[in-house]
This record gives sequence, C-alpha cells and structure tokens, in this order.
Amino acid sequence: MINNKIIVKPGKIVKMFKALSTAPDNLDKIKAREIWDETDQGSGIIVAVLDSGIQTNHPSLKSNIIGGFNFTEDDEGKTDIYNDYLGHGTHVSGIIAALDNNKGVVGVAPKSNLLVLKVIDKHGKGSYSSLINAIKYAMEWVGPNGEKVSVINMSLGGTEANEELHKVIKMAHSKGIVLIAAAGNEGDGDKETIEISYPGFYKEVIQVGSISEAQTPSKFSNSNDNLDFVGPGENILSTHLNNDFVELTGTSMAAPFVAGSATLILKLINSTESYLNPVYVYNYLLTHALPLENLSINQVGNGFIQLK
Repeated sequence: MINNKIIVKPGKIVKMFKALSTAPDNLDKIKAREIWDETDQGSGIIVAVLDSGIQTNHPSLKSNIIGGFNFTEDDEGKTDIYNDYLGHGTHVSGIIAALDNNKGVVGVAPKSNLLVLKVIDKHGKGSYSSLINAIKYAMEWVGPNGEKVSVINMSLGGTEANEELHKVIKMAHSKGIVLIAAAGNEGDGDKETIEISYPGFYKEVIQVGSISEAQTPSKFSNSNDNLDFVGPGENILSTHLNNDFVELTGTSMAAPFVAGSATLILKLINSTESYLNPVYVYNYLLTHALPLENLSINQVGNGFIQLK
C-alpha cells in the first residue's frame, strides 16, 4: 500500500519475446475448437476486459472491439482513449478473442466482442475505486443493438480485502454476469502456504490459477482454498503492442482462457434465465474439468478447464 492507496497489480511478465509458430496449441488442450461449430465461436457475447487497455488497431483484435472506457489518468484522463501502453491488456484480450484470420494466434472465442475497460495505467498500477467503477460501468453498459456484458475478465489483483469491491462484485454476479479473475503470481510453489489476491479470492468470482505445459502447478501461481480452476499460464502466445505476438507467463494469461471458455459455454447453454448464468457456467466447468490427480486443491482447485 502506498499512501493508503490499494494498488492493483497485473501479472508478472516472466518471458517476453516474438514468436509465431512455437507455442503449444492451448485451444486444443482445453478442447475449445470441438465446440466452435455449435457455439459459432462465441458470436454475440460481450466480454468486458478490465485491464491496461488494448491496442485498438491491432489487426487480430480491432474488429472485435465493441467499445471502451478509460478509468486511469493516462492520456490526460480522456475517457474515450483506452490505448494500452503495457501490452498486458492486449495480450489478455487476444487470448479471449483474437480473430481466426490465419495471422498469428486465435482466441478461445474469436467471434466474441470486447468491451475494453482500462483500469491499469502505463505504470502497471490502478486502484480499487477504478476497478469498482469499471465493474459498475460493465453492469450498466448497453451496446448499439441492446447488447449487455455477460463476462468480466480481471487479470489483476490486490492483496487487501475491500468491502465496496465485494459489494459490487456480488451485485454483478446477481445480475448474471460471469466474473473471472487471476489467482495472482505471489505463489512459492508450496501447497501448504496460502497467497490471496482480490477480487479473485471472493467466492462470486471464478479464481483461476496457472499450470505448466506438463500440467503441473506453476510455482508462481497463488495457492488457496478458494481456487476454482487452472488454465494454461506459461509461455502463452498472444497479441501484443505494435501488431506483435509475444509469449507471456502468469495467472493473468490463465484467467482469459476461462473467460473465453465461459463465452462459448453461454452460447452452448443458451439460457433464458440470465441471472443463473454464473451457476450454469460454473457447473459446466465443474462437470468437464480434468482432475489433476495427487495435487492439492489449493494449487489446482477443481482441475484443468475442458470444454468437452
């Protein structure tokens, strides 16, 4: 804490380099492509990405951006400029919704739309008040054709509990929005010690940890008894600044795999009772998750997400 201000920290960038053809195919590992036909790749579903903004003209992302808002002081606080200066939000957005355009990587739900809510500034910092305002904005947002936000991805976290934050999260959850957050990268690899990051630790949020390509818990991934699932989080190739594609590592990368998955699941279940969507999505993930035997639930939760 700095001057009693709670800092929201995006996940650590452990590795960053340009690569276009060396990444493992995580879409197949979570079986996303197997339900693409029946879900139309997530078309019509709006995902709010609360992060460091986005490269708005990235060829793999620009046509899927439906709107945005800047909650930081970047660009003199102009609310309609939500450019990304870190690359973090652009990377997360690509994992969810990079176009299937034969140019680089493909998102889990490549036809879904992104509402870009910038809560992390160019220094990698934000505040709980910005996060709270962004969640409220996502709840109230209505698109040009009456669309509403169905999924919120928060690849960020702070170490302090905050009652106002929890209150707005409970409100969004009760309205039927599926909330997903990164577990955090303060882990030490020891299943007995617990590391807590908010908002991920709140029960209304699907808290996502990271596993390696060998499906073992990532050492950096926070472990605690509220961990829900794990997703791919090491050396993840996705969109980045300057039209690049880079590999990054962190629970920040694992969370959007679940956000993209939630988007496809919503198309699959096609519920008329939208307020129950968080329950339906959670139960689907629970039913299909791959149990990781002999590993602590504090490290892997209910297992590795699978879509079929």
